[in-house]
Amino acid sequence: MSRALFADRIAVIGTEEAFALGPLISEVEAESGRVIRCNLGQPDFPLPRHVADAVIEAIRSGQTTYCDPQGLPEVRRAIATKVGADRGMELDAERVVVYAGGRPPIGLTQHAYVEAGDEIIYPSPGYPLFESFIRYVGGVPVPLRLREEEGFNFTGEDLGRLITPRTKMIFLNFPSNPTGGVASREQLTEIATVILDRTGPEVRVYSDEAYEAIVFDGARHVSIASLPGMAERTIVASGASKTYSWTGGRIGWGVFPTVAEAKVQRRLNINYFASIPPYNQLGVKVALESPESPPAIAAMVAAFQRRRDLVVGALNAIEGIRCQNPRGAFYVFPNVGGVLERLGAFERFGTLPAEVQRRTSPATLFQLFLLYRYRVACMDRRSFGVLGSEGEHFLRISIATGDDDLAEAMERIAAASADAAGFGEFVTSGRRLTL
Repeated sequence: MSRALFADRIAVIGTEEAFALGPLISEVEAESGRVIRCNLGQPDFPLPRHVADAVIEAIRSGQTTYCDPQGLPEVRRAIATKVGADRGMELDAERVVVYAGGRPPIGLTQHAYVEAGDEIIYPSPGYPLFESFIRYVGGVPVPLRLREEEGFNFTGEDLGRLITPRTKMIFLNFPSNPTGGVASREQLTEIATVILDRTGPEVRVYSDEAYEAIVFDGARHVSIASLPGMAERTIVASGASKTYSWTGGRIGWGVFPTVAEAKVQRRLNINYFASIPPYNQLGVKVALESPESPPAIAAMVAAFQRRRDLVVGALNAIEGIRCQNPRGAFYVFPNVGGVLERLGAFERFGTLPAEVQRRTSPATLFQLFLLYRYRVACMDRRSFGVLGSEGEHFLRISIATGDDDLAEAMERIAAASADAAGFGEFVTSGRRLTL
């Protein structure tokens, strides 16, 4: 009897298309020159010198061995102190787990809490790995649509309509990727009230707060875990990648409602990673505690706000594009529906074979046109949750690149937006039309 090579679950796990774009960028650069990279969520600032020095010193002092799979005790204490102080909470370091970046806890918490048939609510558009794992672990995805006309935000009532007796996890992400939304205390209070009223104590809220330090216009980050009754329900997840411009360090953390839950994650860490490099953990301890960190973060945030203003203004000056002003993270999320209409993208999309249509969208065609013909890399709406993306025509543009490159990228996008002939030729050229 013939059997399949791969398990069925492999067919349903998703990915993050921002990384899948890498080989395509290399292909274009080999053919026609440098691509302006507005695809990855990676700050273009160096790791602060005091953090880099701490990592080097830790390596030189021999901190290169296995260590506690839950995270070095002194690092967990530093995380508990900083996370607690920022949110007005008293946190036990035994509830903290250190991971190999911010991605593992998204999947490992679903493994730990979700049985087959349980429902997981998550924002869409949202960070793609929220959706990616759900079917892989046997869960049922329930996208919470974030609509442009509502500022890519949602109310407690919006959430409440999706909660059922099968709801087991609810993912929140503020500041948001890809929309840059920042939640107010009033909004979170309304959401918390709905969660406390309509779910049992076994339901967990996963609050992804990776962009907590990157907020604009005087906004302040508020964690739902800091609201009455929510610390007992909420996993607070964050990490070093965005705040300290250290994506390669691969240090993330989760603060769990109970020690018992943290110990389950410790066991999963043992199975998947053994332990996280102690030298990088010690670098994070310095990053969290050093008085040199806040000025470095403030300088980076000021640059992101300046770039946001430049990019949003330039995009809104292009016929067929409208772009809201994000209050956090380092992305803009323009609606390009008018450009797609100008270019004839809807008609071109309609002529594609059904299998290609299933794997692309009009915005994806424009994204690939920008890459192959205008050498600008950005992301399409489908890359931030496929379910519920139909009929939504957006791009995500990362502003985590230099001012001059962003200005040039805006000029190229403006030119591409008026190039109907070039777009039509591209779609019929046989070049790649799906990610």
